[in-house]
Amino acid sequence: MSRTIDLRSDTVSMPTAEMREAMANAEVGDDCYREDPSINRLEAMAAEITGKEAALFVTSGTQGNLVCLVAQCRNGDEFIVADESHIVTTEAGDFACVAGASPRIAPSDQGILTADSIRSVLRRSYDAFSPTRLICLENTNNRGGGAVYPLETLAGIRELADELDINVHMDGARVFNAAAALQVPVSEVVQYVDSVTFCLSKALSAPVGSIVCGTREFIETARRFRRMLGGGLRQSGVLAAAGIVALETIPQKLPQDHANARRLGEGLGSIPGITTDPEPTTNMVYIDIDPSIGTAAQLAEELAARDVKCGAVSDDRIRFVTYHQITSEDVETAIAVAQEAVAALADLRAPVRA
Repeated sequence: MSRTIDLRSDTVSMPTAEMREAMANAEVGDDCYREDPSINRLEAMAAEITGKEAALFVTSGTQGNLVCLVAQCRNGDEFIVADESHIVTTEAGDFACVAGASPRIAPSDQGILTADSIRSVLRRSYDAFSPTRLICLENTNNRGGGAVYPLETLAGIRELADELDINVHMDGARVFNAAAALQVPVSEVVQYVDSVTFCLSKALSAPVGSIVCGTREFIETARRFRRMLGGGLRQSGVLAAAGIVALETIPQKLPQDHANARRLGEGLGSIPGITTDPEPTTNMVYIDIDPSIGTAAQLAEELAARDVKCGAVSDDRIRFVTYHQITSEDVETAIAVAQEAVAALADLRAPVRA
């Protein structure tokens, strides 16, 4: 093989040549004075694309989600969220340490909440209970296999939130993937939420950064908390330049990433002892490993030895993620390498005959 095929995450996607050129030539100023023209342009683009009044550049999806929590919750409040959502599993407990809020876990299907599942965990107003201030949705849902919220489900959650007079936040790290899967503009997906974050540095292939979108009033509050969290980045237009190119050039290519993921899931699932679960709908492929093959870590090690990287997420489960730089030829190679790796593990486990 001429190169390593890295399928661990779309976070390993690389900026394109056009992004690198834009960064080198970026027009910049001091963003803390709101004088960086590239940042201003990126934020205006993001607001227009999402159909929100305003937007704010932040360093990462984690910082974006935290800013949204701090801006919409008070100390002692709770927010409703699906189990294994990124906000509660992979953001270092910032919701408790910084936002002072606690999660109320609602049942979900592949990380997808519904109005009914949210209603099932609502508690009556009582001075011994934390007030529920926010509903948090992850779209697409990472640990749910890249699952996408149906629009009618989002509409039902919005209706419930209005009834309860609470806000809805969307961790839309991969919301452009969700929109591509639904074949609708991003604005149609996020119209049901008060705040949304999305990552520039995952499937959109920019090197750094995320965006928070919402009302102008909300973004002004979020800006103050971004500063509190160390997110005032001065001449950050160098980074914004890549984000602008990402928004202009990458979303229309996401369906190919999804097609590659479907083919990868199909090919891996055809190998005896491997089950693709669930069937890929966006750019993520999760496979379950039968114990007769070995562990997920063992299979990942065999694949890495053959220049295909993936992520073992449990003893018997592996995640693969496609993105802009992964080609259909890479996918076919990865499938063939997986067949070789499974065969190698089978040889290692075969009984030794005297």
